[in-house]
Amino acid sequence: LEILRWASGLLAPKLTFATGFGAEGCVIVDLVAKHQLPIDLFTLDTGVLFPETYALWRRLEDTYGVTIRAVRPSQSIDAQAATHGPALWTRDPDRCCELRKVQPLRQALAGFDAWITAIRREQTPERATAKVVEQDKKFGLVKVNPLVGWTHDDVWAHIYANDVPYNELHDQGFPSIGCQPCTSAVAPGEDARAGRWRGA
Repeated sequence: LEILRWASGLLAPKLTFATGFGAEGCVIVDLVAKHQLPIDLFTLDTGVLFPETYALWRRLEDTYGVTIRAVRPSQSIDAQAATHGPALWTRDPDRCCELRKVQPLRQALAGFDAWITAIRREQTPERATAKVVEQDKKFGLVKVNPLVGWTHDDVWAHIYANDVPYNELHDQGFPSIGCQPCTSAVAPGEDARAGRWRGA
């Protein structure tokens, strides 16, 4: 909360948070909304999110009285199929992600000076050295990582203690949830992100 307050005081209104509705993202939405921080909120609606994710999106907006803007790709799923063939994610998942996530994210961030992420150091080896505030060279922005030092247990302790809405798929073996065609449940003992782009 201190990091979010500092960032919003220094960087708002040119500060945004892109949530993918993971557990960590729900924690940040909870903090931003409860403390009425002037931070823009949006999500990448790829058109192939899980029904449970769409339901959580509505539930968060209703619970907190906030608007989480939808950022969508330039092409619908049908239009993409007409251009690139059906189910591009099965043949070239990287290209599909580029069209449905990376390009829309880049366009959405273009009007901002800084963005907030929900990454934590313990999530992946690549994130193990992440700092609270970094220069995001990929997007040319300041990147603020308020949960970078949190553990998995910290996240869920906050969710349970504050009755934060979360994706019910987390209770069904999905620790990391992306687009429906490219996300599967994780077996006991597997890495938490093993269910993302499995076999891709």
